[in-house]
Amino acid sequence: MADLIPIYYLGKKYMVPEGVTIMGAVEYSGHRLVRGCGCRGGFCGACATVFRVPGNHQIKVGLACQTRVENGMDIAILPYYPAQKVLYNLSAVKDPSQELQKLYPEMYRCLGCSACTKICPQDLPVMDIIAEAQRGNLPAVAELSFDCVMCGLCASRCLAQMVPYNIAMVARRLYAHFNLPRPGYVGARIREIEQGVYDQKIDDLLDKGQEELQKLYAERDIECI
Repeated sequence: MADLIPIYYLGKKYMVPEGVTIMGAVEYSGHRLVRGCGCRGGFCGACATVFRVPGNHQIKVGLACQTRVENGMDIAILPYYPAQKVLYNLSAVKDPSQELQKLYPEMYRCLGCSACTKICPQDLPVMDIIAEAQRGNLPAVAELSFDCVMCGLCASRCLAQMVPYNIAMVARRLYAHFNLPRPGYVGARIREIEQGVYDQKIDDLLDKGQEELQKLYAERDIECI
């Protein structure tokens, strides 16, 4: 058995095994995580967490599925990260590179401090992504930010109060909409769905039990495009 250490989750003290992740410690304490959890492997970004540790005045952030508990840690898992998100209509955009700058003019407040890059759990060059966005280089932004999980940690550390992951998301959408060819099979599949071609198959799946569904999933044909 691991030694037990005290942590504080939402202000209440719990004794948890030393060395486990924040997510593991919270669940060990008897809490059921419904929001603020997902893949549990550091890839979905759903478990952004703020915490303090004794002897350090700073509020720190991390993913609950990756960050290990420390003695006396004070923890709050965020069900979502509150960040600015603008509305836009892709079909009404005339100049995609200018549109990104119009939607997020605050990206020019970037101080080049690299705090966003240092906190990224995916080790993405977030500061470089913003620099390319400032230049209107959508292909570069799309390439550099492709693995972003939108956890919100970069926004939590930005001294200029930007939301880098939302800026990158808009850039990827603009790039895909205006620069990438549209695969023909997508339109054909949408038409089939609208015509009810798959209605009976969906009904059949809904009637199956969990074990049968798992077997079908394991034996499925994987289409390579």
